[in-house]
Amino acid sequence: MKRILNCKWELAAPVFGALLTMAFAPYDYAYAAIGALAFIYWIWQRQAPNRAALSGYLFGLGLFGSGIWWTYISIHDFGGGDPYSSIALTALLVAVWALFPGLTGWFIAKTSICSGAWLRIIAAAIAWVAVEYFRGYWLLNGFPWLQIAYSQLSTPLAGYAPLAGVYGVGFLLAVSAFSLVELVRGKLPALPGLLVLGVIWAGGGYLQTVAWTQAVGAPIKVTLVQGNIGQDQKWQKNQKLNTLRLYQELTEQHWDSDVIIWPETSIPAFLSQVKEFYIDPLQTAAQAHGVDLVVGLPSSGQGKDYYNSVMTLGDKQALYHKNHLLPFGEYLPLQPLSGWVLDKLQIPLGDFAAGGDRQTLLTAGGHAFVTTICYEDAFGELVARQVADAAYIVNMTNDAWFGDSSQPHQHMQMAQMRALETGRYLMRATNTGVTGFIGPDGVLRKEAPLFTTTTLTDYIVPMRGLTPYVILGDKGFFGVLAVLLLVMYIWYRLFNAGILKLGAEVV
Repeated sequence: MKRILNCKWELAAPVFGALLTMAFAPYDYAYAAIGALAFIYWIWQRQAPNRAALSGYLFGLGLFGSGIWWTYISIHDFGGGDPYSSIALTALLVAVWALFPGLTGWFIAKTSICSGAWLRIIAAAIAWVAVEYFRGYWLLNGFPWLQIAYSQLSTPLAGYAPLAGVYGVGFLLAVSAFSLVELVRGKLPALPGLLVLGVIWAGGGYLQTVAWTQAVGAPIKVTLVQGNIGQDQKWQKNQKLNTLRLYQELTEQHWDSDVIIWPETSIPAFLSQVKEFYIDPLQTAAQAHGVDLVVGLPSSGQGKDYYNSVMTLGDKQALYHKNHLLPFGEYLPLQPLSGWVLDKLQIPLGDFAAGGDRQTLLTAGGHAFVTTICYEDAFGELVARQVADAAYIVNMTNDAWFGDSSQPHQHMQMAQMRALETGRYLMRATNTGVTGFIGPDGVLRKEAPLFTTTTLTDYIVPMRGLTPYVILGDKGFFGVLAVLLLVMYIWYRLFNAGILKLGAEVV
């Protein structure tokens, strides 16, 4: 009977994985994350490590199956894959990323032997965010989608983002959910447990009122251009001139702005192909009107290298090349195996070169800014290490690859977190949406409708100053967690040895 009951709970794991997806955009049931995390932690505390790994894997299948199903759209609708190959590749991606909640379950089940409730909670929460960090930053150049902190932008926990970043918010969310489980299990005394939870959430609410950065100049009038060029039309040769004409006409309507920003690869041709008849006249017009243009286009490098680039026109003409490339979309990892597999499936994908870490910041509107292309804005440290000399952040992307799905909304959440972590305004110019202005508080202040050819204009304020997170970084935060875990471990060892008597009633 006990085995049957455990099996039933494991079968429920994918359902609660899908429940966690509901905490993210566009659904935005933020507190569903607490229920999902509490359920899976409760299961893991009752299971041996190997069984917990299986439960975690099933949880991951529910999470990623419901959360990144849109990869099918990019592979099939726009990547040219046949339905069977596209389903197979999407299922493979879900199966691979589901391994990480499984790994988390294995680690957390190992912590269940800890004699102290707080030690179990802290160790388990660290395990959760550590696995997220490995998945989100290191493996295959990182895939940080559906990290739990992004679901909390509308809750008091968002107040901790300028202090500890996305992993700090995720850690405190996990601590909150796991503490509730220990309270229900009777392993954590009610008064201390509720007091700690109250301090965490009330503290986050207070921190949301703190301004970590300051204005450094007058407001800048910025226009974002959303061309809404269908992905199936964007690279058609017979559509190139129409696309170029569209962006030029939309731009000419806003010569009264200080800065005009186009989306990623808004110019569907290499720089060398359009420089004389398109770029040079744009440069002249921008200078004549005192406007800075920020445009996206591919460019060639030395030899066979080519880049996904951003170019500024106007007062200063310069290039930024995308550095953090999308695996299987912009470069092929695990060569030659990945190339052979994709050739067999007849799915054409790009192979760009990375621009490098030491690129000079671009300038527009009289201020330097951090440039992120596509999903570069999903990496907190990438932005944080450049923001000291930047007054604002620009993200230029093309989420048309994923159609009318949850992906563009999830991507906007990640951009909101970058603004909040750094205390900077962030502008997102996208091909089909979500195009918008984000304030230093992470709030989406203005957005354009999806799948509409339009422009969006607003004023931003250049900012200066460094948040604690920018100074500390992700690695520094994990160093703090390591010290915390060590202190907790020593405390419990001393307590169990009878050396410490104080606080026995709260551990």
